[in-house]
Amino acid sequence: MKSDVEELMPRLLPVESCDTEEYNSNEPPRNPQEYLRQVQREASLCPDVVVAQIDPKKLKMKQSWLLNCKTCYITGCLAAPQGFSPCLKWQQQQVSKFSEVRQSVNKHRQHWKSQFLDDNVVMPKMEDEDGWKRFCLGENVCLDIQLKEEDKVNLSLDYIKTGFPPFLSIVSKLNQSTISAVLDYLINWFEERDFVPQLGRWLYALLACLEKPLLPEAHSLIRQLARRCSAVRANLESKDDDRLSALNLMICIVARYFEQNDLADKE
Repeated sequence: MKSDVEELMPRLLPVESCDTEEYNSNEPPRNPQEYLRQVQREASLCPDVVVAQIDPKKLKMKQSWLLNCKTCYITGCLAAPQGFSPCLKWQQQQVSKFSEVRQSVNKHRQHWKSQFLDDNVVMPKMEDEDGWKRFCLGENVCLDIQLKEEDKVNLSLDYIKTGFPPFLSIVSKLNQSTISAVLDYLINWFEERDFVPQLGRWLYALLACLEKPLLPEAHSLIRQLARRCSAVRANLESKDDDRLSALNLMICIVARYFEQNDLADKE
């Protein structure tokens, strides 16, 4: 039976009626007429309505990214307390150093990418969020384990506990999709927790490996990072706080190097 659409629309390639005894649809078509008959037959077997199978997790992730993207572009950084923001000369110096680091990473990437990692270095899969947090920050930070001073000395080389540093041999093996994913994991972790040295090292290294021009989701991530750094900085009580320089550096890189100028600290 012909559908309503077929009744209303003229045929572009009229096909002569065929004798079912002569035409076998299971065999390859022998001429143009049989090929067109086969196409018509396959089309008649297709359902009129098709429902796509959507993964709710991916849809939720996409919606979350769109919401974060809109929020990051609407709002800027919180103003620094008096005397907490760096001068323009300092910012220019940091941008220059960061640019040199990026050039060095690109120059030596292929060399370090080909090097074998030690047996104790097991990099998580890209989608393993908890695995990357433990890998970068260490179990002590992720599990919020408080250590005594003598314990910190003994654990200085226990990377499972303290987190693996972003060695070139490690970050050089990350493609851009993995870099964006790990940035996302660490920045989301930072949204609910305080700034720690391990986080600063990895953020700096990942930003140094992030290729330009940035994808829209990368724009959203780095702006989210700068805004979070400004919020932590706004709550610091002293200019001698060890976190201040690192927070200023993150804001400077995002605003000055990646040209998110509305987030930059002014003189």
